[in-house]
Parts: sequence; C-alpha cells; structure tokens
Amino acid sequence: MSYDTVATSYADQVRNLLDETPDERAVLALFADLVHAGGGGPVADVGCGPGRITAHLHELGVDAFGIDLSPAMIDVARRDHPGLRFDVGSMTELDLADASMAGLVAWYSLIHIPDDEIGPVLQHFQRVVRPGGPLLLGYHVGDEAQMRTHGYGGHPMKVYVHRRQPNQMAAWLNDAGFTTQRHRTLSSAESTLGGILLARRQPDAQ
Repeated sequence: MSYDTVATSYADQVRNLLDETPDERAVLALFADLVHAGGGGPVADVGCGPGRITAHLHELGVDAFGIDLSPAMIDVARRDHPGLRFDVGSMTELDLADASMAGLVAWYSLIHIPDDEIGPVLQHFQRVVRPGGPLLLGYHVGDEAQMRTHGYGGHPMKVYVHRRQPNQMAAWLNDAGFTTQRHRTLSSAESTLGGILLARRQPDAQ
C-alpha cells in the first residue's frame, strides 16, 4: 500500500499545515460548533492519515476518532497523538453503526476514490451520521485524475489523485441524502486549488 511506505515522511510534511491555513481552521471550528450545538457525540475523521485533523478537533472539544486504510498511518497517528482512538478501516466498507456519529469529516481523503465509487462511499457516510448531523469535506478542485508515482520524501507511490468540480460534489451529496450548506474554493497550504464543503444529513433521509 503506497501510504504505508510514506507514512512517517507524510506526517512530518503535513504536521503543521493548519498553522498556515486560517480558513481551514475556521471551518473546522464551525464544524465543531455544529457538533456541540447538536448535543455532541462521537465524530469520525475518515481517511485520517497521521491524525492531525482528529487531534485538532479534539482540541476543539470534539469527541473525534480517526479511521484510515493504512496500518502504518494509524501507527503514526497513535504515536503522535497518544490517548486518542485510531482504527484501521475502509471508507468503502465503513464499520460503524447506523446513525451513531454526531458528525463526520473526510479531509482530502475522497481524492483517492474513483468517481464510480463516490456514491456508495457518501451513502455510507449518510448511513452512519445522525439525521441533521454535519459532514465536512476537503478536496482538490479540477477535472482530471493523475497517477502519483513519487512523493513525501521521494518515496515511490502508485495512487490516483482525483480532482472534482464543486457542482459535481454537491450533486453527489444531494443524491446520498445530504444538503450542502456552505462551500468555498481557496488556495492554501492544503491545496493549490481546494474545495471546502459543509453539509448536513437530511433529517428525513433514511
């Protein structure tokens, strides 16, 4: 698995990115406020990598835990953030109970999911989030998919990075039972052109 080979160097490169991205900090704070306003509860950071977003949400008072497909990433997350929960798992087969999450974050982690699998993944998200609960997505904006063969300390990789347009993301979310509430594009340390999208699970969606 590509991310197993780069876990340590990746963690070193992204560890302090939130210090350089005030807009991202602001939207994470808004997400945390929505979770608190909804009564609190567990929040899944799906595709958590080395756990920096999970840890930031925890600092904001959110009961956040991380899930990632890469065992090496989970090892790094547990090393860097002892006391927080991190599990190996897949967003394509999300092993969480129905309506058990007060919210869910997928921070630049859908970028490796091909278009024909996005719908089922978002349906998993809808299934596990409480009605009315918030969903926060970060993604790269664009039209193309590129194969990444090197990165994060020069290690070899073989992973596709998919870029999407905001209207397509909103349409997929609507089809999955979410309502988009806020969206913006921006350039930052996170992405040359990134999209930040905040949605809620529709109260009447089943």
